[in-house]
Amino acid sequence: MNEELLLKELQNAIQAAEEAKFLVNNIWLLVATVLVFIMHLGFATLEAGFVQRKNVVNILFKNVMIISIGLLTYYFVGFNLMYPNPEIYEGGFFGFGGFFLNPPDNGMTAAYKSGHFTYWTEFIFQGMFAATCCTIVSGAVAERIKLIPFLIFCTLFVTISYPITGMWAWGKGWLDTSGFHDFAGSTLVHSVGGWGALAGVILLGARNGKYTERGIRAIPAHSLPLTCIGVFMLWFGWFGFNGGSVLSADPGLVSLVFVNTSLSAAAGAMGACLSSFVKYRSFDLSMVLNGILGGLVGITASADGVEPLSAVAIGLIAGIIIPISITTFDRLKIDDPVGALSVHLVCGIWGTLAVAIFGNYNNGIGSFTAQITGIAAIGTFTFIFCFLVFFILRSTIGIRVSEREEAIGLDIGEHQLIAYSQGHQ
Repeated sequence: MNEELLLKELQNAIQAAEEAKFLVNNIWLLVATVLVFIMHLGFATLEAGFVQRKNVVNILFKNVMIISIGLLTYYFVGFNLMYPNPEIYEGGFFGFGGFFLNPPDNGMTAAYKSGHFTYWTEFIFQGMFAATCCTIVSGAVAERIKLIPFLIFCTLFVTISYPITGMWAWGKGWLDTSGFHDFAGSTLVHSVGGWGALAGVILLGARNGKYTERGIRAIPAHSLPLTCIGVFMLWFGWFGFNGGSVLSADPGLVSLVFVNTSLSAAAGAMGACLSSFVKYRSFDLSMVLNGILGGLVGITASADGVEPLSAVAIGLIAGIIIPISITTFDRLKIDDPVGALSVHLVCGIWGTLAVAIFGNYNNGIGSFTAQITGIAAIGTFTFIFCFLVFFILRSTIGIRVSEREEAIGLDIGEHQLIAYSQGHQ
């Protein structure tokens, strides 16, 4: 009788421990979701600071609409397109689990996802990621794109393109089974946004007066304080972006990810500071701020599987890349007002390759072959999809504002509003 009682008490204790673990895991992922949401405020603030005063309302409006469109489309279609039933679609190129949300019977219990989180938590965490890639496009095409065509692009991009390539690696698709590794989205989020931005910038063209017969004309940011605040918000939110991607509250792994994330960001600042000083003989704040972001993007693919010293190396190289990349795009007359292509596309590619150089993975996971295959496949699909969408929009309703609207600013031209009560230039 005593043995039966002890066994029952032991079973109760094990069940209580599992329920407590489930609760802690779920709470941490919801906290991480909030941190990723704050990143959208960071993007909005950063982009608002980088653009001219006359375009602040427009860039803020786009950022507000991006998160709204992203969550709704991810609810209607995207989540089930990105995470179809792995028993049916594992190793495939495409799968679809139906419209809207369809929680399984065990979706709210510890029997779901090994007791890490509920179905609702999985959706809202991944939904916050879904819109992030579109904010990258927003900054790159700023100050000369029409509002309605941009919002149409965002809807199609987040509804179709992002979930399909996301499924390839995170939804048990063909890249996942081939050994491709991208922990939190150097390629799947950041480079995807970068490829979309590149397609838009090519078809849109540069801002008037940016490239002249006398050379490249700098169009300065209207508020570096706003940009700086935005970068610190993004760094803060990245603890949720990377830390939440552990998909549990594992104390050792979450803390390692936090350390690697911050060390890479700090090294990115140092790399950009050094690189820009050597190149321009000045201490350029905008380069250092983008260096921080480059370090964050670079470590995102491997934050779970590298030593802290490797994280420093990854961030340092990303930071060094930033001024070189920004200058190269300018020489190619590819106008990117916020440096999004350099930060998210170039450093996203670097971070994904860094998995093969620095990562501590086994069984062919993260090999050069797997990483290059993933970069090439996702980049090709995303660029072609976005180029076609932008091209169709340009050929039908147009994507660029008139010269007059560009001159007076999109705040007046598109919104009949101004961001500041005094001064409008």
